[in-house]
Amino acid sequence: MKITDICKHLQKFDSSIVLEEDTNCLIVDYSNWLEIAKELKSNKVLSFDYLMCITSYDLGSGKLGLAYNLYSNDKKHSLEIKVEFDEAAEIPSVSLIWRTADWHEREAYDMMGIVFSDHPDMKRILLSHDWGGHPLRKDYKEPDYYRGVPVPKDKTAWE
Repeated sequence: MKITDICKHLQKFDSSIVLEEDTNCLIVDYSNWLEIAKELKSNKVLSFDYLMCITSYDLGSGKLGLAYNLYSNDKKHSLEIKVEFDEAAEIPSVSLIWRTADWHEREAYDMMGIVFSDHPDMKRILLSHDWGGHPLRKDYKEPDYYRGVPVPKDKTAWE
């Protein structure tokens, strides 16, 4: 199914969706993301029953984004949705729609500091609960010490 055909099934959300033609994905307003996600899964023509991945990214200047990669096992089509927002925003969790979102959202929280409202277990998944900051953010400063132990730095990787 072409992305323009997918958009026809999401017409009631027109004001919240922008088609990014050069990347063939949809950019969605985060305030309507939960309702759009429900429609993507429950609409019998779209039937996006599998959330393959959520990728978080830092746009700089206090802006963050999430890319959701969806697939329909029944219809054999895929879609990428981007949700971009200010770093202080809370994004609605889609973990009750797609169970795989649970761990993907926790990773985005851990690495980027993105908070998902109504997530069933919003806590770090890769780093210790007391780790300072979010390592994939552009403004992240690697600590010199963690719990009194020096944090190794790979200086050769940047030379």
